[in-house]
Parts: sequence; C-alpha cells; structure tokens
Amino acid sequence: MVQAIYQGTVIAESDDTVVVEGNHYFPAEAVRQEHLRSSTHTTTCGWKGTAGYYDVVAGEAVCANAAWFYADPKPAAAEIAGRIAFWKDVQVSDSTGAAATAPPIDEGACRVDDR
Repeated sequence: MVQAIYQGTVIAESDDTVVVEGNHYFPAEAVRQEHLRSSTHTTTCGWKGTAGYYDVVAGEAVCANAAWFYADPKPAAAEIAGRIAFWKDVQVSDSTGAAATAPPIDEGACRVDDR
C-alpha cells in the first residue's frame, strides 16, 4: 500500500499506483478530494503534456501546487490519465514507511494558511 501524507493526514492511499520518473501517480478515486483545492498553476512536459495542479490542504496547513495531474496526457503518457501525483512536503511512502519516491526539488516552502 502506498500512501501520500501531509501534516500527518493521509491524502491518498492505494495499491494501484503508476510510477513515472520516480513519482507515484494515484488513481483519482484513491485521493481524498476534500484535501485538494484547485490551483491555476500549470506546467508543460514535452512528452506528457500540460499538467494542472492542486494545493494540498490539511487543517490550516496548505502546500501550494503540491499535487498534479494530466487531464489530457499525450499518448506516450496515457497510463497516467485520471491519476494524481504529489511532491513538496507531501510524503509518499509504502506500507513499511519507506520513502516511495526520491526527494523532489522544492520550488518553495509550503505554508500554513492564515486566512
């Protein structure tokens, strides 16, 4: 079982992840949607396509753009359609607690939402 955990809260959990470039892509139905907030941020990958992002929320803590997905991936990345991956302060680990992904390059610290 692979889990994505942020601030002690399980955000996603599944035995059915697809690993691409060291990142576990969880089926959307395995992700607790109440912990995702839409973001306007996008990036483009030459072989996967355009990625959309979510902020990850646990209580008052918010990690901006810490989850991403490819709504319409290019054919080479079809296996990740309908899946969501995580990075930044979201820890992805297997059932033994071992890190399931390499530490990502951080584009900025996550913050506690003060709204």
